[in-house]
Amino acid sequence: MRIACLGGGPAGLYFAISMKLQDPSHEIVVFERNRADDTFGWGVVLSDETLDNLAANDPVSAERISKHFAYWDDIAVVHNGVKTVSTGHGFCGIGRRQLLILLQERARELGVEMRFETDVQETSVDEYRREFDMVLAADGLNSRTRQTYAEHFKPDIDVRACKFVWLGTRQTFNDAFTFIFEKTEHGWVWAHAYQFDKDTATFIVECSEATWQAFGFGELNQQESIAICERIFAKHLGSHALMTNANHIRGSAWINFPGYSASAGASITWC
Repeated sequence: MRIACLGGGPAGLYFAISMKLQDPSHEIVVFERNRADDTFGWGVVLSDETLDNLAANDPVSAERISKHFAYWDDIAVVHNGVKTVSTGHGFCGIGRRQLLILLQERARELGVEMRFETDVQETSVDEYRREFDMVLAADGLNSRTRQTYAEHFKPDIDVRACKFVWLGTRQTFNDAFTFIFEKTEHGWVWAHAYQFDKDTATFIVECSEATWQAFGFGELNQQESIAICERIFAKHLGSHALMTNANHIRGSAWINFPGYSASAGASITWC
């Protein structure tokens, strides 16, 4: 079977690996618009249950991935200056870029073809359908495939009310997955932070639409937004700065959380 994966993120790559393990004769091509080492997120969090599933599906890639994990058992909530800790949860984090590199290596070993700097948005999905027996759409948040076949998939996109921005920091938060709530002059602003390698953590800042408007985040550039967030969370960051790797995005890079669902039984799947 000839299979096309539209998108070379973790979902598309792991699907390609899994299909090759099921049947090495499959001819699989992964199309990715970015370069091999490009990534615009920070860390990825996995639960103990997910790790068990990865090990059962492909022990080789699971072992390689596990060598790069940062582990923690605790979840901490900081509210009104009080830190409350819950333990025994079992999570781990890994850098998204590191995860991509490991999955690319494994896919290459199994004979998966990867075509980078190929924008699948510029090609009709029907063209891929004519060339391949199966097309997996893993083309991201604004999936063109999902839009093209909306009448069949019937996606239910629930855009949540709050705004968030995805940042990183050298303050590692290495003792717990940490939720921080700070009351500001314009309302509550909160963050969740977690370590994903020995010296870096994801730091996602979130607030209501009203607070976001009051701060004027929509009119600020990324560095101006970051400066305000650093001020709000200064006592938690210590002397560490907040960082962005989304310089390809114009404006402040704040977005809304979307939730997706679709009807069962679709012939094309996206991740």
